[in-house]
This record gives sequence, structure tokens and C-alpha cells, in this order.
Amino acid sequence: MTFKLESSLNPAGDQPFAIEKLSQGLIANKKNQLLMGVTGSGKTFTMAHIIANLNRPALIIAHNKTLAAQLCNEFKEIFPKNSVEYFISYYDYYQPEAYIPSRDAYIEKEAQINEEIERLRHKATRSLLLREDVIIVASVSCIYGLGVPEEYAKAAIMIEKGKSYKRRHLLRQLEANQYTRNDIELKPGYYRVKGDTIDIFPSWEENIYRCEFFGDECDRLRIIHPIKMTTLGEEDQFVIFPATHYVVNEDKRFAIGKIRNELEEQVRYFEKEGKVVEAQRIRQRTNYDLEMMEEVGYCKGIENYSRHLSNREKESAPGVLLDFFPDDFITFIDESHVTVPQISGMYKGDQSRKQSLVDYGFRLPSAKDNRPLNFGEFENKVDRCIYVSATPGEYECEVTLKKSAPSTVNSKWDRYECAEQIIRPTGLLDPIVEVRETEGQIDDILHEIKRRIKKKERILITTLTKLMAEDLCDFIQAQDIAVRYMHSEVKTLERIDILHHLRTGKIDVLVGVNLLREGLDLPEVSLVVILDADKEGFLRNERSLIQTIGRAARHKEGTVILYADRISKAMDVAIQETKRRRLIQEAYNKKNGIEPRSIIKKISDIRDETRKEIKKIDEKLEGMNAKSELTLIKELERQMQEAAENLEFEVAAVLRDKIKEMKSQNTRK
Repeated sequence: MTFKLESSLNPAGDQPFAIEKLSQGLIANKKNQLLMGVTGSGKTFTMAHIIANLNRPALIIAHNKTLAAQLCNEFKEIFPKNSVEYFISYYDYYQPEAYIPSRDAYIEKEAQINEEIERLRHKATRSLLLREDVIIVASVSCIYGLGVPEEYAKAAIMIEKGKSYKRRHLLRQLEANQYTRNDIELKPGYYRVKGDTIDIFPSWEENIYRCEFFGDECDRLRIIHPIKMTTLGEEDQFVIFPATHYVVNEDKRFAIGKIRNELEEQVRYFEKEGKVVEAQRIRQRTNYDLEMMEEVGYCKGIENYSRHLSNREKESAPGVLLDFFPDDFITFIDESHVTVPQISGMYKGDQSRKQSLVDYGFRLPSAKDNRPLNFGEFENKVDRCIYVSATPGEYECEVTLKKSAPSTVNSKWDRYECAEQIIRPTGLLDPIVEVRETEGQIDDILHEIKRRIKKKERILITTLTKLMAEDLCDFIQAQDIAVRYMHSEVKTLERIDILHHLRTGKIDVLVGVNLLREGLDLPEVSLVVILDADKEGFLRNERSLIQTIGRAARHKEGTVILYADRISKAMDVAIQETKRRRLIQEAYNKKNGIEPRSIIKKISDIRDETRKEIKKIDEKLEGMNAKSELTLIKELERQMQEAAENLEFEVAAVLRDKIKEMKSQNTRK
């Protein structure tokens, strides 16, 4: 195993120090460390060098899918020859199973699974079982039950060229591994049989595995393009992992007996309590599931029986993605001040919902063991962890506090197992922070906006409420200023357009509430305005203020204006910390003769090329018959999957919408 880092850049600023210190800490088996890195200091580059130094598999956890996709793209560019995978929740829509006693309302689980993301999840676990040079970028879905790695690996089917196989036995193995036979149309998780040929569409693959037999002997193994049906390559062996992470092996059928025993015990309990309806309900639902498992090895909601299927003890931790990693893996928790609270909050919410299902006979008590990890279990599974944030939270500070106080302290971070990364390779300083009175603030804001527009710079304004943001946006627009408001209801593609227009200058001002903290990379922004800065709370605590101030740290003229009637404690901490970082960077620049320069980032609209492709598709559709359109739809679906594979989800979304439109029109024909 070798991680091969490829980049035209070398570590600079504080990066070499952070890389060395954190790498040595991992070698010394320090369980918890901090990377306190400011915006624009290259924290991702530092993480990459640590992985390359230690040469160990790594898990990077991000607090949302968008940030995870961005990180995955960056790591793919840095490690093009290694396995960099993407693991997030595979639901486009998810309504969990629930029961609301006050309304006597049972809500059945409803989910819309994104097949492409599910394929990427299978690709991630497969890579962990077959390779050592693996980096997984994941959302907090990595703490949810996923099945047991040993069972998943044991169920893998090895098909080798030149060996003999009993056809019926091989097909039974595929069915046991949750592959479904469909001789008409293949998609991931399906197989078909034609004469002496078995085509298998693995759950992690984009292409078909074709197994050609001569009698019982495997004569040829080919990889086939699913649309063109051309040969892409030949192999000596195929390893077919299960189509689902929840596997019921033949030698584990005794689990069904354990489920029956629990069912009878629960029925007796309900009958003893006089709960006849609940007793009948749980008996009927569970017996149906057991019949399905006995007949086909699977049932809807099989994950609710995961404790018995994996032979776990009551209340023991479920199998999760972390169990697929080898013992020496490294964990990075990005934006830890947001991600850690997410991880710690998942368990209680899940248990509260499931308790109602158990109490009213919709699920057996063991369903509560199909759950995310609680925080203690997560800590036990993560042996070496680096928390990455510009504003570490209380938990990260607590677990990285040094046992003995250092003799000299230059900053508060010297008391922690922490590497500060304040120096930016670009020489950029933290922004100048000004506090101004709220009286006459709107006129003052308009004056500042016009000054920045003259210099072709952009402005971000953050408010406390959605209503105030909308009203302010309307007022600014009335002054003939190009302004937009971005909120959670704005569609993904429209949001991309807004950010693109802000960067190109079609929009000068962007107003928002909480969307302007982590994750926005807009180097054209030179001014950030924070209204009601003294109203202490979640949106105006010291961490939120520091994060928002950081949005102006990518421009050499970066300035932040806090409008307030007093200086709150959170404001004071944020202002002093920003000043400290600015002074450190200024001293470094002076010592090394560095002139700060704004970050120059290529402005590209990923939708431009897609729009051209859509136009070409529309031209092709003219005069096409229904059969030809279906062929084109299949090819577009392949392009959509390829875009998703490259993490170009916006492109994939545009193609998806076009495919839906074409299918609707084709049906009407």
C-alpha cells in the first residue's frame, strides 16, 4: 500500500509545522488532536500530507453532503492513483417509520433511494475489503447500521476462469446475495441468464460482468458496456459482493428461530397487559417478515432484525462503516464544531421514535438495536482522530487538553494537543473588523455597497431572520443594485446560478441568514456585513461570528462590519481572535517579504456545457420514434451516472430532469 500524493504545490506557511506535529502525534498513538486552521490556510492539503506521511487508510467525516462532495473532489485530485470514495446517505427522500399515539397515526417508512449514491456506497465498502490505499469521505451516515463486514465479505462469490461450477448452485448463491433475476432489463443488483451466459450487474459497478460457460466450466469472463454491449475488457476472475449490505447467510438461518422466540415473548407480554390489538399486530407483521426471509432470504425492513441476523447481544453496537476499516485507520472530523454535535445527537432521536413503534406493536424490541452509534460507541471505534476547525467546540477542547500545563504559553491553543494553522500561503490577512452603531445602518450599508461596487468587489450581508433578509433584499433592489437572497427553499441549480452570478458580477450583493458561514468559497467578496451582531444566540455566538468573519478572508481588502448597540462577550472574543490571527500573518509576511494577494479562483459555470448538451438532445429528438427515444434515454442515464461518479451532481441533476421530461413525453406518445 502506498498513497501517492500528486500536486504542483508544496506545503507552505504553517502547513509544514502542522503536518509534522500531527503526524508525530499519530505515530505516538495520541487518540485526539486538533488542527485549528483558519479559512484559506489549506487544511485539506495538510490532511492529505498527513495521510501520505502515515500511509494509512483514512476516514474524513463532513457535516453535510455538499461539503463531503467538495472534499472528495479535492482528495481525488491530490490522490489520483489511490481509492478515494464517497459515502453519504443514499436517500433522495426519507420519511422514517413512526407512530404518533396522540393521533393514532402510523406513518409507514417511505424512501426514495438514489441508485447512483447506493452504488458509490457499495464501491466504498468493496474498496475497504480489497485495498489498503483507501480514503473515504463520508457524512454522519457512517455511524448508521450497515451490516457486519465479516458476513458481507464471507458472502462474496468468487468466479474464476477455467473452473467448474454447478449452474443451479451459482444462481442460488446470487439469489442469496440479494441479486434479482431479470432477463429483460439489467440494472445494479440484477442478473440475467441466456443460454450458457450469465450477466451480472454488480451493486458497485457501472458495467456488466459477463460469465460465459462451456458446460459447467467457466470459459470466459468479460466486462460489458451496459448500453453499447461492447467488450471493455477481460478478467481471470470476478469477485461478486452482495447486492445489499444486510446479508443473511445460510448458516445464519437460526436467527429466524431467535426472532420467533422474541415474537412469542412480546405477544405474551402484550396479552398479559391486556393489549390484544398490539399482540395481534406484532404477530401478523413479524410472521409475514419471517415467511419472506425463509422463502427469499430478505424482507422489507430487514434492517429491523439486524441484531438477530448478526448474532449480536441486546443493546450492543450495530455494524457500521467504521467496522470495515482496518485497525490502524485515521479519522478526520471536518468542521468539527458542527459535525461532532450532529454525531452525538443522532442516537436519542432515533430511540425516541422507535420506542413508540415497540410500545404499540409495530416492531419487536430488538428493532431498537437497528440504530446509529451512540457517542460513546463512536469514540470507542475511532482510535486516532484529528478534529479540524477554525473554531473548535467544547468537546474537542476537552478531549485534546494536555494533562500537564506547558511551561510557556503563546496562545490558548498551546494548552491543547493542537497544531495552529494561521499562516496562509497567499499571505492574506484576516479581515479588518469594525463595529458600528445600528442607528442609520441601512444608509451606511448602501454607502459601503456602492463603494465596493465601484471597485468591482462583492458584498455578503447576513441577518438574523428570513423576513428581515427578504425585506432588506427588496429595499436594496429598489436602489437599482443587483442583489439576490439565498435561502433553504432555493433549488440546488438555482443556488449554483446565484453564486455563479455573484462571482461574475451579475449580482453585487447576496443576502442570507445562516447560509453564509461554512463552505462558501467566494474570493471576490471583500465586505461582509453582520446585522444585529450583539444579539447573543446560536447565530451570533463567538464561533458563528468567527466563521462569518472568515468569509471575507479570501480578499486582500477584506473587511467586516458588525452593526450593534454594544459589544457582546461573543463579539469581543471574535474581534480579539481575528486581530491575533491578523498580527501573526502580518509578522510572517514582513519577515518573508510577502505581499498579500487575493485568491484567484477560476470562474466556471458547470451548467453552460450541460445546457449545450440539452440543446443537442432536443435537436436529436426531432423526428425520432418512441423506440429510438428509449435508446437515447438509456444513454443519457449512463451519462448521468458518469457525472455522479465524478461527483458532478449538478450536471447529473440537469440530465435527470431532462430524462424525466423525455420519459413523460414518450409515455404520452
